[in-house]
Amino acid sequence: MSWKKTILSVQPGRCGTPKSEYYILDTHAWVWLLKGDNRIKKAAFFKNVIKASRVSGLYLSAISVWELAMLESKRRIVFSAEIGAWIEQALQAPGLSLVPLLPAISIDSTRLPGTFHGDPADRIIVATARHLQCPLITADKEICNYASQGAVRAVRI
Repeated sequence: MSWKKTILSVQPGRCGTPKSEYYILDTHAWVWLLKGDNRIKKAAFFKNVIKASRVSGLYLSAISVWELAMLESKRRIVFSAEIGAWIEQALQAPGLSLVPLLPAISIDSTRLPGTFHGDPADRIIVATARHLQCPLITADKEICNYASQGAVRAVRI
């Protein structure tokens, strides 16, 4: 598999520049976006997501690939194609960049301020959003509740 769009060098603060907005997608938001799910298409901010995709402003944590493969292996989600092929194609979506699991993100995920649950994938996705200073697009109630503490910016689907 080739991960052509992987970010090889990520600098903190890449997101939220005055000219355009950047977002990081939670795992389910990535799937919903690619499948054209109404939960994301009908969201008030959907135009901003499309705009961000035009300037390569959508990010995905590498842990989302693992999380999706785990869900598929447990048959909690089903795809029409083999999971590896689906992910390969999904990572080629316009404007989407895969963010690697950097040491700084790994460490921050174990030291998130405030109170947050222990799900490793969620912690890494939140730490990635904090590292990039991007709003996180999610429908996850735990993440949205955590965002209300001010430790990360989130946009609720």
